[in-house]
Amino acid sequence: MNSRLALTLTGAAMAAALTAWTITVVRRWRSKSPDEIERLRRLDIHRRGRITHGYLVDVIEAAPDSADRTTIVYSYEVAGVNYEVGQDISSFPSVIAAARSLPGHDGLIKYDPKQPSNSIVTCEDWSGIRQIDPLIH
Repeated sequence: MNSRLALTLTGAAMAAALTAWTITVVRRWRSKSPDEIERLRRLDIHRRGRITHGYLVDVIEAAPDSADRTTIVYSYEVAGVNYEVGQDISSFPSVIAAARSLPGHDGLIKYDPKQPSNSIVTCEDWSGIRQIDPLIH
């Protein structure tokens, strides 16, 4: 009886270890990079967001010794609340080229109606910057 119990416990332990390993491998395989998460956020706001008018405040380029990131800062108002937000536009070279000359100009902003601070000024399929064709990047 002891050998049967030992065999059963060993089998159960191996099954538990295999299950834990499988879960770990699947989670790593399914995890998304920060850039992919940001891309999905932009597309979600584009799909279900509302549009408002805003102003392009500034374009901030990263220091030469850090990662190549360019951020466009814009402001807008929703329901009497003013928001000033930055969006990483590093994935959009045509937007970066045009945006350098745009601070002070107006544009369109898409925002999440449930969380108005979650917004975009451009994405893969749309641009609120009137001087830019969103399909050219």
